[in-house]
This record gives sequence, structure tokens and C-alpha cells, in this order.
Amino acid sequence: MGNYLNIGNAGFETVRKGRYVDKTGMISFINSTLGTKDKLICVSRPRRFGKSFAAQMLSAYYDRSCDSRKLFEGLEISNDKSYMEYMNKYDVIYLDITWFISSVNDMKSIVHVLQEKVIQELRETYPDVKKENTLSETLAAVNEMTGSKFFIIIDEWDALFREAKDDRSVQDEYIMLLRGLFKNSAFTDKTIEGAYMTGILPIKKYGTQSAMTDFREYTMLSPKKLAEYVGFTETEVKKLCEQSNMDFEEMKRWYNGYSFSSIKSVYNPNSVMEAIKSEEFGSYWTQTETYQVLQFYIDMDEDGLKQAIVQMLGGSNIKIDTGTFQNDMTTIKNKDDVLTLLVHLGYLAYDADTKTVRIPNEEVREEFVRAVANGKHTEIAKLIRNSDQLLEATVNMDEEAVAAAMEEAHKAGTAPTFYNNEQALRSVIRVAYISCVDEYLRMEELPSGHGYADVVFFPKKESKKPLILIELKWNKTDEGAIGQIKKKDYPQVLKAYGGKMLLVGINYDSKSKKHTCTIEEYCI
Repeated sequence: MGNYLNIGNAGFETVRKGRYVDKTGMISFINSTLGTKDKLICVSRPRRFGKSFAAQMLSAYYDRSCDSRKLFEGLEISNDKSYMEYMNKYDVIYLDITWFISSVNDMKSIVHVLQEKVIQELRETYPDVKKENTLSETLAAVNEMTGSKFFIIIDEWDALFREAKDDRSVQDEYIMLLRGLFKNSAFTDKTIEGAYMTGILPIKKYGTQSAMTDFREYTMLSPKKLAEYVGFTETEVKKLCEQSNMDFEEMKRWYNGYSFSSIKSVYNPNSVMEAIKSEEFGSYWTQTETYQVLQFYIDMDEDGLKQAIVQMLGGSNIKIDTGTFQNDMTTIKNKDDVLTLLVHLGYLAYDADTKTVRIPNEEVREEFVRAVANGKHTEIAKLIRNSDQLLEATVNMDEEAVAAAMEEAHKAGTAPTFYNNEQALRSVIRVAYISCVDEYLRMEELPSGHGYADVVFFPKKESKKPLILIELKWNKTDEGAIGQIKKKDYPQVLKAYGGKMLLVGINYDSKSKKHTCTIEEYCI
């Protein structure tokens, strides 16, 4: 067993010794593509979303130098009709680009050294094969001599583009290596049975020369049939919580939030497992990389970015056009490019049905707040601090302080500049009460009594704060808002809550351009 050719199953064996969530069903899908025009697969995921685990699993399954039957016994793939047909049948080329970069001193020579080392291992395994100059020629020579095909795994294929982002010559040399392996359809069909590449970003638009147009891409925007393998599903997390005696609802609040057309609830796998190991909830995934990465991108002065960040911090979804993104970390032209990049990095979740993005969960929200607090958008940091004070003023029934805080939120420029209806006023409520996301669940236009309550903040079960019901008025009175709450019997639908409730009436007068507020305590 070598470092690049047929590395064996030790990696997956280590994974299996831990608490393993069965993701071997993906092998069935890969098997269905072998030897077809769909056999070249590229999966892009954020860091710590199990890319390397999947690569090690595939290596253990396909590698002909080992017997992996015991590792896969009882797992989902063992019940598939293709299970034994492809098990340990191929020479596997396994390239961990991140690891290789760390082992080479001279980045200029990295592609040449990588190619030479793989060729050397091929010649050691097949000493009778004639000597060739390139990796693709050597693979072809082995195939010619033995008749066997290769399965190629490239883990973190785009790491070189990130590490040598300013060295075009190294990038071009790397692209030519990949083109030699995957661009020649006659060579690829004859020599390569399948390929599986992982990366953080999609590959489609990298560089002026497209190295891999024949690859099928499965991304955070469109994972297609591989959606359930992006992270943990809700069923899997519920089972883990039951086994570990962990609070499922808290697990959901901290690490859920990624959703796709076919799978509506996907959890960050690394963070779930770390929470279980530590027996407490917290920020685990974000600890693997400092907040400066996020801060760099949200500090960009793109038109509309500041407002989008504030609205998302308040729990809103933001419309986005992902089509302009060039799939790299440097060609950023507008707000949508920034937001699309953050989807691929895992900081935002994308809803393909509504074409919107949002902050997925509490773990990532904490990272956003930390990045904003230490970034260039000082007005957003101030808004968050003001929101903390607003929530305290509301709970303390300080009507003047609440009205003043609403004024500040409106002046911050992160919501509509001009009010023309109660809907516009509601958008400012989202901004002003950003801090409520920490301890409350927000619902808007909640059916209640004989009408709809404008905004209701339900305290999360660990919170000791009261329920807050807000009625909004435009060019009327805040007292009238409270009267409407009582007249339409809004609190009755909240009987199940059974605790203290604050009724908050907020009015905006377009002539005086002032907010006024009335707060009453109500108990059911």
C-alpha cells in the first residue's frame, strides 16, 4: 500500500471505530455511474462537512489491495444489489491535495512533484509497464498491460487554487494535469472507471480553461441526488440524540438549517458529533477557523450587503441571484456574489424554491455577530447593542426607551427609508429586535382571535423572558394598537402559553415622524 496508489482502508476503519452515522448509501449511487458518461463526480461542501470521510469510505470500498467486507457488514450498502459487484475491484488513485501541499516546500514545483510521485508508485506496482512522461500516459500504459481500470479520488481538489491564488503559472500547470486525466474522452473511457472529487467551491467556472466540463457537480446550491449526504438528516440526528440523551430541540436550534428540494432539514455533521462528545451545545464548527474569514467578506462595501446582513440577523430570508458568481474567492463583483460564496462556505443556507438565503442556525449566527462586532460595519454593531437595550426596555415596560430605540433602528438605514404602510414598519421591527433571536422565536401575522397579530415573540423554553405581542399602527395611535389587541382577542390563541405576556402597541406618525409606544402586562 502506498501514499497515492491503493492506500487501503485504514482511514475508513478509523471512522468506523467511532460513532458512525451510516452514509454508505452514497456508494450505491456512485456504483450506478461507473463506466457511464456520469462517472465523473465533483462534490463541493463547506469545511468539516464530511468530505474526507466520504472519500475514505469510497477508497475502502473500491481499493483492490484490501478486503473491506467486515467494514461494510450491516451497513446500508451491504443490502444493495451492486454491493459485491464492485467491492475491492479497482486500482484507486487517492490524492489528498491539502495534505500534499503541506508536505512540499516549493509551491512552484508542486504539480510536477505530485505527478512524479504517483508515477513512481505506479511503476513500483507494475514494474513491467513501459516508462511514460505523464500521469495520464502511465495510467494508459498500465491499462494496456493489465486491462484494468482506475477509480480516482481527489480530496480538496481546489486547495491549490486557494493556497496559490496569485500564482497563475501553478494554476495553469495544475489545470493541464487535470485536463490530461479527464478531458480526453477516449482516454478517460478506456482507463478510468469512475472519479470522485471534493472541494469547497464548484469547478465549473474556474480559470479561462475549463479542466473538467464532463464532471457532474453536486453543490450546496444544488446537491441533487446527494442531498442527504451533505450532512446529517433529521432522522439521523433524532436517533443520535436518543442514544446520547441530548435535547433534540436544542440540537436543532444550534446545528440545523440547511435545506434542499428533496431534503428539508440537514444538520452540520461535525458540530452535532462534537456536541455529543462534549455533552453540551456550543460553537464547534466555527471554532475550526477564525471569524476573520467571514469578517473579510461581510466587510466588503457592496451595495445592499449591509442591509441584507441586518435583515438576516433579524431572521429574514434575502433574495439572491447566484448566477453571477464565478466560483472563486476573489472575483467578487456585487452583493449576490458575496452571499453566494457564503452559501458555499456554509455560513448561509440557500432555498432553491424561493431563491433566498438565510443564516441557518444559532452556531453560525453567533459567528456573524462576532464578525460584525469586530468588523468595519460599526453601525451594525451599534444596532446590535441598541437591540439588546431595546429588548431590556421592552421587558421593563419602558415605553419612551422603546420608542427611542425604534427611531434609532429607522435611522440606521437598514430598512425602508420611508414608511408608507404597516408592512414597512414591520421591517423596522425585525431590525430593531435583532437580539430577540437569541431568546425568542418570531412569528408574523399569527392567526389569533378575530384577526392576525402583527408580530409575536415566543420565548424559547430555556428563556425566562415573557411572551411579547406587538401590534403596529401607521398614522394612528399606540393606545389604539393596544385596544385592537384586546378587541380582537389576540391573546386567546396564546392560552396554551399560560404565562406573563406583554402587549406592545407601536405607532408611527408620518407628520411628526415620531414613534410612540404603549406597553401593558397581560396574564392568561
